[in-house]
Amino acid sequence: MKILAEHLNRSFWLSPASRLSIMKLRLSVIGTGYLGATHAVCMSSLGYNVVGIDHDPEKVAMLNDGHLPMYEPGLEELLKEQLATGKLSFSTDFADLATADVHFVCVGTPQMKDSLAADLTYIESSIAALSPHLKSGSLVVGKSTVPVGTAQHLRETLASTAPQADLAWNPEFLREGFAIEDTLRPNRLVIGVTSDRAESILREVYAPIIALGTPWIRADLPTAELVKVAANSFLATKISFINAMAEVCEAANADVTILANAIGYDPRIGHKFLQAGIGFGGGCLPKDLRAFMARAGELGASQALEFLREIDAINLRARQRVIDVVRKFVGDDLTGKTIAILGAAFKPESDDVRDSPALDIAAQLHTAGALIKIHDPKALVNAKKRFPLLSFASNINDCFKDADCVLHLTEWREYRQLDLEQIRGLVKNPLIIDGRNALDREAWRTAGWTFHALGRSD
Repeated sequence: MKILAEHLNRSFWLSPASRLSIMKLRLSVIGTGYLGATHAVCMSSLGYNVVGIDHDPEKVAMLNDGHLPMYEPGLEELLKEQLATGKLSFSTDFADLATADVHFVCVGTPQMKDSLAADLTYIESSIAALSPHLKSGSLVVGKSTVPVGTAQHLRETLASTAPQADLAWNPEFLREGFAIEDTLRPNRLVIGVTSDRAESILREVYAPIIALGTPWIRADLPTAELVKVAANSFLATKISFINAMAEVCEAANADVTILANAIGYDPRIGHKFLQAGIGFGGGCLPKDLRAFMARAGELGASQALEFLREIDAINLRARQRVIDVVRKFVGDDLTGKTIAILGAAFKPESDDVRDSPALDIAAQLHTAGALIKIHDPKALVNAKKRFPLLSFASNINDCFKDADCVLHLTEWREYRQLDLEQIRGLVKNPLIIDGRNALDREAWRTAGWTFHALGRSD
């Protein structure tokens, strides 16, 4: 990661004018969660002076001390490096961004508690707090995922509260576990603007990244907003499609892994996101899908996205299918059965447990009377906060001990490198259910395990 940042920051990539822009432009980032902290650190690594703003004093103190409020490979190291340069700082005071030229808004847009729609409270309050501190000619750039039409509404708000500023939209496409790469070497930069001047400013900001040949896509505000939710919806559709095929394969005594490999060779389809399993989770995909459907309904276009309801339903059904498989092998009555669960995060290389399929399955098995023990390399602290009644094991051997069944629910590399014969001696019943289709079936069976994976015949 350090090499990538240094490579991007080498001056020979840039024209003299671009190097001067980096020296002169000052940036702010509002919101220092996963997106905001990553963006602030990476923009600083390009040479900009950056201040990150957050209302949470504990989070700000943690960041200024060189520690992240979440896990992301390589980011804490880069944070420490940038703090040491003096170009990066964090604050709770919006007045500290008054000298900045470009302001990136990176706050969360969670799902409302009583509907599918996105809660825009944080982004609206951020714009309100930002407005009094905007100097003439400054540019506000939204990066949060929002319902289409939000940017225009916020632009109109700024026109009345801070007419000296303009607003653009620049959606993020970060993958947890690859956030630095996706920020510094994105596969595209999408910007929604209403003026050539706004585009020119963003071209200056992203000059080091553009110099690497990154595709640049100019759009209007609503199109820029739609790009992100359309991309997420397509990925969700692909994931749920292969999980639906897994259901059919089980019914037909076929193998979904062979099926996925075969159709993936079609260049129109491709192999990515065709790994059948327990479905998607996290803080983005599920809530963005639902917010997209809600917004389409408000626009009178609900029928256009009706298929997304089934995508969401297939995704949730994949979790129930794991529980059904557990009952098939262990018995309908799970009372007192010990179940070891490998994985708590919604994906590997992350400590994010928001809408984690693994924890959802664990909680349902716990409710059914099973004794649950969960292991995860990075997410145990967050998992304990979310599900304090579940049991967790920091030592993986403790997780396996006396288990009647083992569930593989997050595909961490560590779980593909286990000593299968050694852990077989720890369990009560050598039964592994691979909820991610990521383990070597023959290796487990050779080591004396009963192995079952979703969408594959036994």
